[in-house]
Amino acid sequence: MEIKKILKQKIKVAIIGCGRISNNHIRSIFIHNQMCELVAICDKDSRRIESAKVLIEECKRKYQLSLDYLKEFQNDSLFFNEIKNNKLEVDLIILTTPSGLHPRQTIIAAKLGINICTEKPMATNWNDGLEMLKVCKNENVKLFVVKQNRFNKTITLVKDQILKKRFGKIGLVVVNVFWQRPQSYYDQDDWRGTIELDGGALMNQASHYVDLLDWLIGPVKSINASTSTVARKIEVEDTAVLKIKWEKGVLGTMAVTMITYPHNIEGSITIIGDKGTVKIGGKAVNKIEEWHFSDSDKDDEMVRNASYETSNIYGFGHPPYYENMLKNLRGESEAICSGEEGLKSLELLIAAYRSSKTGLEVELPLERDLT
Repeated sequence: MEIKKILKQKIKVAIIGCGRISNNHIRSIFIHNQMCELVAICDKDSRRIESAKVLIEECKRKYQLSLDYLKEFQNDSLFFNEIKNNKLEVDLIILTTPSGLHPRQTIIAAKLGINICTEKPMATNWNDGLEMLKVCKNENVKLFVVKQNRFNKTITLVKDQILKKRFGKIGLVVVNVFWQRPQSYYDQDDWRGTIELDGGALMNQASHYVDLLDWLIGPVKSINASTSTVARKIEVEDTAVLKIKWEKGVLGTMAVTMITYPHNIEGSITIIGDKGTVKIGGKAVNKIEEWHFSDSDKDDEMVRNASYETSNIYGFGHPPYYENMLKNLRGESEAICSGEEGLKSLELLIAAYRSSKTGLEVELPLERDLT
């Protein structure tokens, strides 16, 4: 059955979870105010709701918009109950809650006939991810997973060169995520650093980089991983190393740690082929640090324009992500970050954790049952 397009003037959006990443979503909704409008926010912490409302007021003034109809909830059960009883009209729910809550909230929303967008990762275990996709399919609603790094100018530029086969035969890919998350970061909330709700350095902080393993290079054949909790008092890893094999014969490594002293120093991906070499570096893949092709002198301006300064590891990919998602809901474009794409990232993460637990190389794809 074909999912209905949203053809009304504005898509009505609600956000559940008003933590720091929600700011990117609020700004993106207002940037695209011709296509959507924020109708509700929800968080169990009233201080976070108040903080979100401050940003909302700033955005209202900036874009000269009225938002007198905005509703706020401190309990997601009350929020969903309002929808169930037709007291609140919502077309799209944004989940910026702890990752382990995404499955329950997604399934509730889907059964109410509402489209869902979850922050990364879509879930913290494989079966939950499969169930989310299955329920959304059965209920004929769309599921999106935030992968905003796919929209970074540096990443899209390199993706384009891969599609043009400028690298020739790619042989080696190296990904490094050397960031700092002090103990105080994990102590902010009781869900941080837990197995059930959060996940570790791979699943949480480096999730977008794991996504690029498939998005840029292609299907992964196997993963061999080791994880360790070196310096943080948490249930999960603060450091991890992966050895990766792709179906195309490409080899690679990924090194991740959250104990870098004294601050974030690198989020990078290096791609080496027999006809081209590129390194996207900076603190969050925001700078082209190496660019070598036989005719690379023609690319100077293009490379300069792709790099950007940032003090924010999230980058600037949320607004173009929203543009693609909203246009997909209106039937105007294909979804770049669908639920199926989110499941690919989760599959790589689960494979890494299984390898770390067993000490064995894990072959992909993992078992699936979406019927």
